[in-house]
Order: sequence, then C-alpha cells, then structure tokens
Amino acid sequence: MNSDLSQQKVEISVDGVCMVFGKKGKQVTVLQDISFDVAQNEFVSLLGPSGCGKSTLLRLMADLLQPSSGQIIIQKEHPREVRLRRKFGIVFQNPTLFEWRTVRENVELPLEVMGRSRAEYRSMVDQLLETVGLTKFKDYYPWQLSGGMQQRVAIARALSLDPPILFMDEPFSALDEFTKEKLQFELLEIKRKTNKTIVFVTHSIPEAVFLSNRIIVLSANPGRVHSVHHVDLGEDRTLQTRESKRFHTLTASIRNCFYEESVALDDQIG
Repeated sequence: MNSDLSQQKVEISVDGVCMVFGKKGKQVTVLQDISFDVAQNEFVSLLGPSGCGKSTLLRLMADLLQPSSGQIIIQKEHPREVRLRRKFGIVFQNPTLFEWRTVRENVELPLEVMGRSRAEYRSMVDQLLETVGLTKFKDYYPWQLSGGMQQRVAIARALSLDPPILFMDEPFSALDEFTKEKLQFELLEIKRKTNKTIVFVTHSIPEAVFLSNRIIVLSANPGRVHSVHHVDLGEDRTLQTRESKRFHTLTASIRNCFYEESVALDDQIG
C-alpha cells in the first residue's frame, strides 16, 4: 500500500496490471506493470497523453475489460462482483442517453432495471435532478438539451443507485471551456455532498489539478505510472484557487513530466 494511504481505507487496489491487445505476432502492449491504490472518498485523476492507456485502465477497473496479467481489487473483491452489486457508476465522454426517454426517465432507468417501484425512488430522483440543476428540465428530451446538460443527466444516472464509487472517462473533454469549468464546480459540489470515491480520466493538466486530491501521471508506449502528485489545495476549490501560486506551481510541475517524457521518447527515436 502507498505510505500516504496508510491511515486510510483502500477502496481500489491496482497491482501489476498489464494489458495486451492482439494475437501472437501482432500484439500491442497498452499497459505495463501498473500499480497504485485509491483511498476511500478520494478523488484521483488518471492523467496522460492520448494513447497512454488511461481509458483502458478505467475500463479494466470497471470490469468492462479483463487484464492480461496482474489484478484489480475493489472493496476487497473482484471488480465483477462489485459491478454485479451495482457498487460503482460510470460516466463516459459521450452521455449515451436514450433519445426517446425524458431527462427523468433516463435517470430512472437503472432503478427500473433493478425492479424498484417508481413510488420508491421518485423523491430520490427529484433530489438527484436538483443536485445537478435539472429540475426545470426533467420532462425535456436529450435532443432538447445542450451538451453540458446532457452530461449532467449522465452524471445523475450514474448516481441513481447511490454507488460509493464513480468512474469518469473524460466526461467534459467535448465541452467548451465555460461549460467545462461550470461542470467542474458542480462535480466538486456533488463530491462534497455525497463523499464518493472518484476516479477521473483526463488529458487536461489544469482540470486534474483543480479537481483532484491526487494525480497519477501515465507515460505512453506502453502506459506506465510515470509519477504521482499530491494536490494540496485544500478541500474548498474556488475561482481564486485557479489563480493561486500553488495551483500554477503544481500545473507547471506536472507539465514538466510530459516534457521529460517527450524528450525521452525523442531520444529513443533518434
């Protein structure tokens, strides 16, 4: 276990994970010997350039793929057991909403699948819609909403079963900067209210620094853990946080990681 997590309960453990795609003779190693822990209630970002395998790693954690070697343990169980018990929610880059269902009906879908009665979950769904600021739009259809509002629906749906863990795969990357920053604040507010464990994939250094308690930087070709950064910006992140000297220092430090990686790769090619 990471020494920094020694006083905290480990929620997710990734141990020596490798991922190889393809068949013999045409294999590509995407991830190699990935190891780290995520503490309960921690917000951890997986940060790295395109092609470093961060989305693949998230899918392994969510039991959407199986590792070629190594293991992932979530709440002391195999990810499949945790998935079957609906103990984590997933938010992807694209909201993947059902166009023929209203906002409310999209959020209710996991509860319907679980066989719960509408009377049982109606007030809870109302609370979720209020949390993500969509109460006035509950009867709208996805095609009537902006991209940012659609992503809020996807977040509410992922939270509908009240999972202790939330996996998020570049959920804001397709949005404009103004909408992205607004949703970042909303996500932090959701984190404050629900105290979820969040694993967040991004390629944006400022986004990772603003949101996270800890950042795991992955290198590419194949993906490895390059470095781990603790974000000591406090729990209350504001507009002033982005302007602080510490924020810019952390951002610059992580950016240097990418520069070092790029130089090393160029030297190998040369």
